[in-house]
Amino acid sequence: MHSSQPFPNGVHLETLSLPGDFQTQIEVALAAWQADGHVRRLWAGDASLWTGTDEAEWLGWLTVVDEQVANAHHLRRLADDVKSAGMTHALLLGMGGSSLAPEVLKMTFGDVNGFPPLHVLDSTDPSQIRAFAGRVDLAKTLVMVASKSGSTLEPNILKQYFFERIKEAVGADQVGSRFIAITDPGSQLDRLAQQEQFRHIFYGVPSIGGRYSALSNFGMVPAVVMGLDAVRFLERAQGMVRACSAEVAVAENPGVRLGLALGELAQHGRDKVTLITSPPLWDLGAWLEQLLAESTGKIGKGLIPVDREALGALDVYGDDRVFVYIRLTAAPDAAQDAAVDALERAGQAVIRIPVADIEVLGQEFYRWEVATAVAGAVLGINPFDQPDVEASKVVTRDLTSAYEATGALPPETPLLEADGITLYADPQHAAALSDAVGGDASLVAYLRAHLQRVQPGDYVAILAYLHMCPDHEARLQSIRHFVRDTQHVATCLGFGPRFLHSTGQAYKGGPNTGVFLQITCDEANDVPVPGQQYTFGVVKAAQARGDFQVLADRHRRALRVHLGPDVQQGLAVLETAVRQALGDV
Repeated sequence: MHSSQPFPNGVHLETLSLPGDFQTQIEVALAAWQADGHVRRLWAGDASLWTGTDEAEWLGWLTVVDEQVANAHHLRRLADDVKSAGMTHALLLGMGGSSLAPEVLKMTFGDVNGFPPLHVLDSTDPSQIRAFAGRVDLAKTLVMVASKSGSTLEPNILKQYFFERIKEAVGADQVGSRFIAITDPGSQLDRLAQQEQFRHIFYGVPSIGGRYSALSNFGMVPAVVMGLDAVRFLERAQGMVRACSAEVAVAENPGVRLGLALGELAQHGRDKVTLITSPPLWDLGAWLEQLLAESTGKIGKGLIPVDREALGALDVYGDDRVFVYIRLTAAPDAAQDAAVDALERAGQAVIRIPVADIEVLGQEFYRWEVATAVAGAVLGINPFDQPDVEASKVVTRDLTSAYEATGALPPETPLLEADGITLYADPQHAAALSDAVGGDASLVAYLRAHLQRVQPGDYVAILAYLHMCPDHEARLQSIRHFVRDTQHVATCLGFGPRFLHSTGQAYKGGPNTGVFLQITCDEANDVPVPGQQYTFGVVKAAQARGDFQVLADRHRRALRVHLGPDVQQGLAVLETAVRQALGDV
């Protein structure tokens, strides 16, 4: 199925190159959606298109672009205020849907002259917090606290920390003027921001869930603060809104076409959505991961996004993949073009999405939101809830409460202590691994036993509760690609706790095809949380343990690798052990 000419507003359709009978299956699905009026049902808020529960209450994102453009005065006033405020840096505190779209905008557009550089902090890792606090002048930093519910743990304790630090720098009478709240009306954060006299409070739309909020104030307020012309950005996104409307034939509707293709392919085993993005769009996958995984990964179904996995030899890919190439036509990468051409010739499923330039990134946000909702309808799930995310939060709250009461987290029993690394597993998995290693109770043997549980169609996810920095990421990417190249399975890499608000839903609620390697560490230099007994390091440890407990409760194959305080050294030992384990297979 080849792309037609672009719409007059510059919107491009996808090109679908699918093996076997998939082309015919997608054409049949497109015809059925046209005949049954499903796109009209989507726009009309017909919950029976999905599961017939509360879906109609979560469709505010369909119309938010037009509403923002029609009521853009608050964005223009904010731009004027930021320009005159004299701030040297801007910091966004948020998780998942409150942080990922702003991060993508920052990484795509960079710094804008006359506006403060934007930094996004979505971690409880003490090293990451200290790294930011140490490189900026907090007295001249504008802080945005973004939380739809206003009760999310991470932004709340991060706000406490930076509020106290900035109060020390500017005084109690000025600290509120350094803060902006982005939240739903009437939330806990809304009340706090009013009480503490924040500089601004911007409201979200209650009928828009976090991961669909990129084009609402959750994405556009940070865009303005960093210097983007958010009104122009939204006006260009309107082209995609029109192209995805119920008045456009299904076969020419970009969001619907993409969603039907992804949903149908997943129904037939190609559920590893492998993202390939032109270099200037490299961070878009961070936002897409949450949208796809948290929306579709539930009741044993789902799309598993694979982001930032380097292109490899053709023989490392199985028939569980669909490759989505988001190609910036203004700056294509010849090596990527050649690699995608080779994948297509090899019979892989390939979807190409041409993007004219970075200025139309808002169109892509909207295309993918529609596509995700449509894929959810194909899969028969509710794409607007996240039933398994709360389970980890409950365990984390129990653990932090235990720490508040006793001054320590509950003790754990290790599976192995060797080479400066400690391994943990739930009792069932620990027994299976111990049987597999027999008398060779070594780090290499246990890693080999764990990774040998991978089957065709599985994926391996590395869940690293570490400082998200280039050195750590490079080492983890090296481990990830070695696993991919030796095991011939899709691989994922996420940093905790941020992935808990992103891909974590699919890992716990989606297909039980994941093999997980969780990595934790000791804190060499912890950071206190003002007003609490616990520290940021304790919170991160509790989040990791809560995550691991729920993976075990869901009968996932998970092994926890605990490093010492020297993370670089621990990762080096781990990589060597993984290479020895899989090199002997």
